[in-house]
Amino acid sequence: MAKKERETSIIRKIEDFSAVRAVRDGLINIIPVLIIGAFALVIMFFPIEGYKSFIKTFGGGVIFKFFEIINSATFGLLSVYMTVSISRSYMNIKEDPDVSIFGAITASLISFFILTGCDLDSFNKDSMGPKSMFLALLTGLGASAAFLALCRFMRGHRKILFSSGATGVFNRMLSTFMPILIIVSIVALANLSVIRIFHVDSFRELLMKTNNKIFSFIKVDFLRGFFFVLFSSVLWMFGIHGSDTLEGVMQKYFTPGLEANRAAVEAGGQPTAILTKQFFDCFVLMGGCGATICLLIALLIFSRNRARRGLAYTAALPMIFNINELMVFGIPIVFNPIMLIPFLTVPLVCYTTAFVATSIGLVPIITNDVEWTTPILLGGYSATGSVAGAVLQAVNVVLGVLIYMPFVKMLDRRSEQDAQRTFSLFLDFFKANETALSSKKLTDLGGEKGEFAKGLSAEISHAIRTGNIVLAYQPQYNYDEKCVGVEALLRFKHPVHGVIYPPLVIKLAEDGNFLPDLEEAIVKKILSEREKVFEKFGKGIKISFNITGKTVVTGRFLSFMKQLDAEDPFAGKNLCLEVTEQATLAFDDRTREAFGELHKLGLLLAIDDFSMGQTSLNYLKENMFDIIKLDGSLVKGLSSHENCREIVASIVNLSKTLSLTVIAEFVETEWDRQTLHEIGCDCYQGYLYSPAVFL
Repeated sequence: MAKKERETSIIRKIEDFSAVRAVRDGLINIIPVLIIGAFALVIMFFPIEGYKSFIKTFGGGVIFKFFEIINSATFGLLSVYMTVSISRSYMNIKEDPDVSIFGAITASLISFFILTGCDLDSFNKDSMGPKSMFLALLTGLGASAAFLALCRFMRGHRKILFSSGATGVFNRMLSTFMPILIIVSIVALANLSVIRIFHVDSFRELLMKTNNKIFSFIKVDFLRGFFFVLFSSVLWMFGIHGSDTLEGVMQKYFTPGLEANRAAVEAGGQPTAILTKQFFDCFVLMGGCGATICLLIALLIFSRNRARRGLAYTAALPMIFNINELMVFGIPIVFNPIMLIPFLTVPLVCYTTAFVATSIGLVPIITNDVEWTTPILLGGYSATGSVAGAVLQAVNVVLGVLIYMPFVKMLDRRSEQDAQRTFSLFLDFFKANETALSSKKLTDLGGEKGEFAKGLSAEISHAIRTGNIVLAYQPQYNYDEKCVGVEALLRFKHPVHGVIYPPLVIKLAEDGNFLPDLEEAIVKKILSEREKVFEKFGKGIKISFNITGKTVVTGRFLSFMKQLDAEDPFAGKNLCLEVTEQATLAFDDRTREAFGELHKLGLLLAIDDFSMGQTSLNYLKENMFDIIKLDGSLVKGLSSHENCREIVASIVNLSKTLSLTVIAEFVETEWDRQTLHEIGCDCYQGYLYSPAVFL
């Protein structure tokens, strides 16, 4: 157990490292680009000869050109998007409001363009696409970290970056300009040094040549192919497009094999080159690098994570055609310690199985060319001209799924743990600052807190739209212990976090401008569950529900209630609307008219959290309510503050004079009940009788 905890701790530390988090968040943020680019590729290279001929010739190739433009603007600039996204994510994680995020992104982009050696002729070509992903990571993180450090250093030396008498905008520009200039100068000098010393065009070209040089030392075919697969997968784990980076190795050592096999067959001999480009495409890179078609199937079968399964469904179509960037960056696999072992192991197992099966003659050596987008089974059959090729692909897929399976489950557990930890921290923050946050939007918070609030807000909004609102009902009893009513209470059930703290749900709904939608959904839910409530608590009891003061006086809410009344009249249903946030209500004609209209519909009206404040007393003066619910702090204070007893007694006596019913909440002990009875309050709600319960 201790060993497992240590391993979990190590994984968490790796995942919590700022650079790793920035890369993973940055990759997730460019998923829209990946989706668009992936589907454009599928349409461009759909592996049916008649279709390919049609799309390239119809209208002079206008259809192909259309999707080629989209692909160039997405995958063709993938490294640029990554640079921007990773830089932004890194700066958001660091959460320094005095440092310009735009300045960090600018420094990162300029550094990226310098190191790739791009110019007007090479822009939007290989240097901007997947082949430069390593440089995108390097500059997105490195330049941003350097920019942040320089800005913080210069913050303590303001005289360096301050022009007396200049505008604030100008001085902010100065504070951004100098760090960018320093970073760009250092990067340009480093790139120039590489060009002069190694006689290459750029730092990017040096990396490409270094990778290709390594394979010249490996003489055995099996080992060369083995290390090609391993090295390609390792590069992908670090965000480097392995297949593209090692394209020179592929062209030199493996691509010629197909032509050699064809020539041998035409000459009446036997093909001998096992390792060809098609061999890797068909039997190793199924679904793309990491044999991720196996991961896709494992996710669909074994994963319980809704977001991850949703990603799998979205990525399924392009992955059938071996386009897997959406899966690799969406999980993400890059810098993911949990996925390291299967992502490296599965393609190596597939490679070894395929090599052995071909060597001993179980599967014919490949002699036919197939498009790299050809789906599994069809690809194996077409390449070998034999069903054995398709069977080999199927066997490799099964092996891959079995290897990925435990890691998918582990990924689910880690996601649940991380989600719970993030939620606990966020909830503690909200509870500790609930009053201070009342005037701020949680979704406008910076860093992880703001991102989490946005995600939770979206989930709540989705639950409302799909009708997945859950209510619990807390019964109300009189002194004779007869149930006289229930209060409907919102209980948003999150699939991972469980029941969410109700004030947080209300706050997020208010911040997201869908609080009226939520309250209307609650009213509809109560009406639909009315008969079940009667079955559980007793026929004809009063059913109460809360509506905020901001909503209850709006024309929208009144129209909504009138529409419901027209469909099924409220009269005789014994429904009680409890108004919360009393301080937000103004005593004007609009308020009086709204409450009067609600009364006419047959609704009872209650004041929630009533005390002896001026606002509460004004409610009584206006004679707009039927029921008073005592402020919970008064009931809780009965045992410790004599003043609370006197205040409650005054409210009860005043209510009797005005023919109002008084309900005491938070009645938790028999002493509370007896004390309230002696004061004259004989209607109770609280844990003495029951917590809120689900139907």
